[in-house]
Amino acid sequence: MVRLKDIAARAGVSIMTVSKALRDEPDVSDATKTRMKLLAREMGYVPDSTAQGLRNRTTKLFGLVIPSLANPIFARLVLAIQERAHELGYDVLLGYTLHNPEREETCIRRFLSRRVDGLFLSPVYRLETEARVYQELLARKTPAVILGHTAPFCSQFANVATDDLTAGHVLTQHLVQLGHKRIAFLGGPPATPWTRERFEGYRRALRQAGLEVDEKLIFQAGRTAEDGAKAAVQMINEGSDATAIQAVNDLVAAGCAEVLLRQSVKIPEDISVVGFGNSMLSEYFRVPLTTMNQPKHRLGAAAVDSMLQLLRGNRPEAKRLTAQLVIRASSGTPPATSVLERLKTLRT
Repeated sequence: MVRLKDIAARAGVSIMTVSKALRDEPDVSDATKTRMKLLAREMGYVPDSTAQGLRNRTTKLFGLVIPSLANPIFARLVLAIQERAHELGYDVLLGYTLHNPEREETCIRRFLSRRVDGLFLSPVYRLETEARVYQELLARKTPAVILGHTAPFCSQFANVATDDLTAGHVLTQHLVQLGHKRIAFLGGPPATPWTRERFEGYRRALRQAGLEVDEKLIFQAGRTAEDGAKAAVQMINEGSDATAIQAVNDLVAAGCAEVLLRQSVKIPEDISVVGFGNSMLSEYFRVPLTTMNQPKHRLGAAAVDSMLQLLRGNRPEAKRLTAQLVIRASSGTPPATSVLERLKTLRT
């Protein structure tokens, strides 16, 4: 392993001169800096980041905790954070919670043991008003940015999120403007703020159009394609009179649509199906999905900007970014009668 003293010996200068040159200290000439850097590269010198961290009390590491990469929304978010962190000279450690609070706590503690300079957290949402590990982060004054909406247990942290309420409103409004009056809503996990906001947007758009929210059109789905498929089966079994389906995300929408397509239902001629997120799946699904485009890359970049403010000792404001409606082939004008009612009749 090449050390600073090896470079100093080859260059005929002191170890301190080499060290200052590689750190771009102002009391070393540009010519000496250039010569030392070229020599270090030629000899294969790699700085000891651990030793630098001990001197500077930083590790140049961030911890990033997300549910998993199975949800394609997180792939772009992670990429944006890693790109921006790389530009700033940071590496990113990645951990997965799989929506499990105990695993989330383990991930956070492991990153704290690595002395990360800050944490990006997509929380495992729970109904409790406090979570022990988040209380500890506050007590330690660990810089942390919430990726998504805050909840009571993490309300004191900086956050970046999509304006889900407005987005849900825009999506329902799109279906109403096409002529739909019976719009089913496939909700996500009840404890998640994004589910509640998207549903509230749906509710407000219906009320604005003079339509009442019908509990028979509200279905508890989840967050996966399998959840969407189960919701579709339930809708068929109940003979729902919905002419359009608004799903809480693209995965749920695709799972629901797949079941309907296998029943020879035409989308959007027989029923419209819309998602949320604008993942790659939505664009390349058998019937490309109308959806809301979450600003995934901008969310990641905004999260890093908030982290930089925290590292400088400032308190960043919460950031709400706007989603954009993307109209594709899966939404159209309503049919004369609900196809789901006909499917139930055929089954019986």
